[in-house]
Amino acid sequence: MNRAATLAAYLTEKNWMSQPVSAGQVSFLAAGEYNENWLVQCGGRAAVLRINHGSQLGLRNQSEYEFSVLRHVASSGLTPQPYALDPLPWKHGPGKGAMLMEYIPGTPPDYRLHAADAARLFARVHGCPLPPRGDMIAQPDPVRDIARESTGLLHRQPDHPRSDIRTRLLNYRDTVLRLADDTAQLFAGEPQVITNTEVNSGNFIVLPPQHPRRGNEQAGVALCLVDWEKAVISCCHQDLGHFLVPTTTRWKTDFTFDAQSRTDFLRAYLQARHGSVDADALEALHLRTRVLERTILLRALSWCFMAWYEYSRGDRTLRNEFTYGRITSYLENIECILKYGE
Repeated sequence: MNRAATLAAYLTEKNWMSQPVSAGQVSFLAAGEYNENWLVQCGGRAAVLRINHGSQLGLRNQSEYEFSVLRHVASSGLTPQPYALDPLPWKHGPGKGAMLMEYIPGTPPDYRLHAADAARLFARVHGCPLPPRGDMIAQPDPVRDIARESTGLLHRQPDHPRSDIRTRLLNYRDTVLRLADDTAQLFAGEPQVITNTEVNSGNFIVLPPQHPRRGNEQAGVALCLVDWEKAVISCCHQDLGHFLVPTTTRWKTDFTFDAQSRTDFLRAYLQARHGSVDADALEALHLRTRVLERTILLRALSWCFMAWYEYSRGDRTLRNEFTYGRITSYLENIECILKYGE
């Protein structure tokens, strides 16, 4: 039985589409590093079957966690609606967890055209009510929390052959920890919000002109954000910094934010979040976001270091040759990339 037929049988058993599903109604949509996504079109309804194969957060219940996050951010109107969850399907199903969620059609964004839309989307998501304590992982001290996560990635494989890169990144980690000490007062008392923390361009969708969610355009938002596997409670600067840092923008494009486009993005965020922009607030947002950019650079390269080992040994359930090529390129050019953070 091929993969589509297996998944059709699984969906039929779960009765998630309210009628039997055939193999011809299930087609591959996309896969990341830890999840595969299949488009299901049945009975005049379209949905996404999202199958988990691992957790960046170290969770055993990754699908359950992401399903809960989607419920918490649903009030933004700019994320997929979660429909159904099978948190433990490794007993009888296709992966380590699975859920059915809304299919949102569209096209990839262009940083030159859609950065302001992304800023307004972040403002909407960051305005969602916080979940009850304990429902989501919290990173109240984002610089140290990300440095700690990065250290774990760097030490995950003791026999990693590129010990020179590990040493270089551990040295940069120490720079980030000093940065945490030097900037602690900047983040004291910062409001905590739901942050996606993984805002790569491939996780945004530009809505087609006639899509019902285009009703959100009165707020100037033409994007949705669809991947929520790594969301945490933290300060808004995690998302803003991740969106701006070049390891994000150059993953699938040739774009890098310059000083003016960076300022325009942050100004759009403040306007959407608070309804106004003043010079002091913009300068404070610049400073805090820059700290997180430098920190997120550490996490991005540490993940590349860890993932390169998995790819080179063939240890990954999901394998993407483009990703492997980009990881290799980043590690080969690590000194150039780190100049952005030092």
